[in-house]
Amino acid sequence: MANRGKLFVVSGPAGAGKSEIVKALLKKHSDVGLSVSCTTRAPREGEINGVSYHFVTEERFQELIDQNAFYEWAHVHQNRYGTLKSAVEEGLNAGRDLILEIDVQGCLQVLKQNPDATGVFICPPSRENLEKRLRNRGTETEESIRVRLGNVAREVNTAYQYDYVIVHQDWDDVSNALEIAVDELYAIITAKRLEKKNRIGFLDSLSESLLK
Repeated sequence: MANRGKLFVVSGPAGAGKSEIVKALLKKHSDVGLSVSCTTRAPREGEINGVSYHFVTEERFQELIDQNAFYEWAHVHQNRYGTLKSAVEEGLNAGRDLILEIDVQGCLQVLKQNPDATGVFICPPSRENLEKRLRNRGTETEESIRVRLGNVAREVNTAYQYDYVIVHQDWDDVSNALEIAVDELYAIITAKRLEKKNRIGFLDSLSESLLK
């Protein structure tokens, strides 16, 4: 029977670069999977239903809430996001390590419900850099940028409740900032895999063989 997989919840302010980091890590390391969330927001250009998100209507989202189908869900910037319990549990029970990339509200819900989950906060190097990243997306309205920046202070204050903090440096200042952040995130995953509690079976077997 495969060991149960580990859940890594990656979050941080919008525009901090968590999506880029997770996408690059999954491309580089095929041994880590992604849990795909549901959302009521409209797809952005290039996003694929079932791959980027499960895009559902407000009515369908409410049905799933009523069915207690979500591991967590939250209102974020006038839309709702949620993680299906069935999708997460299926992957973990199969021994797959999963990354759950969600907003801060949802992350705190997961960490509260699942003490085995590892919280990783992706932090921008400065407010100025965060605003620049939001504007460079080209997908945000001025109103959306204003709302998101207004939430930054509250979101950064939640970082104290996470297990790890990664500072995603400004690409103009650090040319390999994305690569550094990806390597740091994978180092966290590797460290969790190497914890003693995950090596008890091996240690028992080795100790027994040495005593023969």
